Amino acid sequence: MGKGKESKSITLRDIARETGYSINTISHALRFKDDISQETGEKIRQIAHEMGYTGNQLASSLRSGRTNLLAVILGGMSNPFYGIMADTIQDAAQAAGYSLIILCARDNSELELKLVEQAISRQVDGIILFPTAGSKATIQRLRDSGTPFVLMSRYLTEGEADSVVCDEVGGAYLATRHLIERGCRKLAYISSTTVVFSSEQRIKGFTRACDDSGITPENRSIIISSDSILNSHPAPDWQEKLAADLCKLKASGFDGLFVFCDVEAWHALEVLQNTADLQPNDFSIVSFDDLGTTLSYPMTVCSVGGNYVEMAEKCMELLEARIHHDTSAPRTVLCPVHLQCRGSCKRL
Repeated sequence: MGKGKESKSITLRDIARETGYSINTISHALRFKDDISQETGEKIRQIAHEMGYTGNQLASSLRSGRTNLLAVILGGMSNPFYGIMADTIQDAAQAAGYSLIILCARDNSELELKLVEQAISRQVDGIILFPTAGSKATIQRLRDSGTPFVLMSRYLTEGEADSVVCDEVGGAYLATRHLIERGCRKLAYISSTTVVFSSEQRIKGFTRACDDSGITPENRSIIISSDSILNSHPAPDWQEKLAADLCKLKASGFDGLFVFCDVEAWHALEVLQNTADLQPNDFSIVSFDDLGTTLSYPMTVCSVGGNYVEMAEKCMELLEARIHHDTSAPRTVLCPVHLQCRGSCKRL
């Protein structure tokens, strides 16, 4: 009898007989449940693999009424922030016994809505959505479908749905104070676009820190472009505009930059290096996301960020509660932030 045929005939009872564990323990081990020890789980899964066991997900779904499948709808994987979030969400989901399908809406609300329809048609147990400014119709569709969902990293209106966000106001305040404590007295906030929730919160924190430190309105500037580089390669026009803006800031005596996120800060550092009238030490720079904790990048930058693992785990807690029919009012989990100094705050 070939191995392929054998694998179809192996049952949980067969594995229980081979290992000496109960069928319930075997089932929990194969679903990576955390109510058994890691050692026992690994032992059972190894023996099941050697016996050629292949789980029947369809049969399991029919019995339980659930697919143990979640959909995560990201902005776009070319932004490392989403890649890191996808990794941590997958870890949290797997620990809870779920598999993921990863979908990228590229911050396009029409595509986002289509992806939600696809996820619903696959009968996912829940959806994790990174919303955009145009997500109102998507959120309404999710409500109408009855599919449990959680908004991740941002929301459109406070209290509209379960959401997990980091303290963006507090983080922007930390970033701006870091520049001020390093001696900067003329500060600019720079971004390539306006991002729902995040931009408003970060500008609020930037402004509050300036107010608290006596940085007057004429000694601060907010510069927002209309060409987002977050989900695509940086456009030459954006880099040219950024170079012009930085030259103007330098000529006006500005010495500190709070840049919207790490990706944009890396491009700003590149512009400083490659523009004839600018130097890398013209500005102290702090940004947001703290990707450097996970990624290695040749141009290090001081950055504020939340705990990605904590955010993913909190998201799964909210989503699992909804999957198990929690009908309480929507909750927003606000995760704390930290600042990691890497030297870009000092003009060398």
